[in-house]
Amino acid sequence: MLLDYVPFPFLAIVGQQEMKTALILAVVNPRVGGVLLIGPRGTAKTVAVRGMLDLLPSVERSTCPYGCEPEAAYARGIDAVCPDCAAKLARGESITEPSHMQLTELPLNARLEDVIGGINERVAIEQNRVRIEKGILAHADQNILYADEINLLDGQIINAILDAAAQGRYVVRRGPLTGTYRARFVLVGSMNPEEGSLRPQIMDRIGLHVLVSGLEDMDERLEVCRRRSEFDENPHAFAELYAQDTLAVVKDIKEAKALLPRVRLTPPAQRVALEAIWRLKIASNRADIFTMEAARAHAAADGRIAADEGDVRAVATMTLRQRHSEFMIQYFEQAKHQDQIIQDTLDSL
Repeated sequence: MLLDYVPFPFLAIVGQQEMKTALILAVVNPRVGGVLLIGPRGTAKTVAVRGMLDLLPSVERSTCPYGCEPEAAYARGIDAVCPDCAAKLARGESITEPSHMQLTELPLNARLEDVIGGINERVAIEQNRVRIEKGILAHADQNILYADEINLLDGQIINAILDAAAQGRYVVRRGPLTGTYRARFVLVGSMNPEEGSLRPQIMDRIGLHVLVSGLEDMDERLEVCRRRSEFDENPHAFAELYAQDTLAVVKDIKEAKALLPRVRLTPPAQRVALEAIWRLKIASNRADIFTMEAARAHAAADGRIAADEGDVRAVATMTLRQRHSEFMIQYFEQAKHQDQIIQDTLDSL
């Protein structure tokens, strides 16, 4: 039997505008580097991510068991795809089909082999042959990969996820066997800082950082209780209340993704972004990249092909938050002071 699962509507979430904006920008432009939701328990982080299911657009997926895509044949020649796909392309047939993006959740108890893939033990025992099975990362290709409590995951697993997200693919080696899999996913992580922090290296590799605090307005908190009660009584009827608005947002996201390749930052917007990063003494070039990509997504979502200073201001807090490091600033200042002492000594000789 299939589970009749109805997620709480994304548009029914009260407040938390920054969180909702960040998630939509990540879907519009995966180059923003994913989203990290940071906040205490019970602030709708997981509810928001699961509610994205109804907003996710369609993508073109390969129908080939080997994952062949037409772009490979166009860029590297017909030998870049399997013989069956080469024959289909020669006949003018498509080797892809439209399919909705999905939400792939990473279990907290997942092993490294579950994440990247490994040898199918059942096939090895029953058929006496070795076969590598896809992992969670491969199944998350062109989907959203959600890691709840990402700060509690094993370090090896986090590194594997971030490396795959940065390259869009990963390689599995098991003895003489090697498998290369696409992993072009949008990473969304959530964490409660009370339960531990993430290493600065990991924090820097996730594009948008969102602080999800509790609602302070009493009327908003009362509205949360009312909506949750209505949803629990009849999920289908409650979801229907937001169906038309949800369809409108899906249409907006689809149009924004189509417009995105034409969007460029204006020179003043580039200067504002780079000047802010320089004044904050942020060393990482990822701050520049993520800020500009998020600004492009923000403009595309607004139906514009020119991302201006307003778009940079709208996303800069999310992209620059927690990248400013007093430790690194003091470290380099101390190093420069030591270098000056060395040069002064040499000059005095």
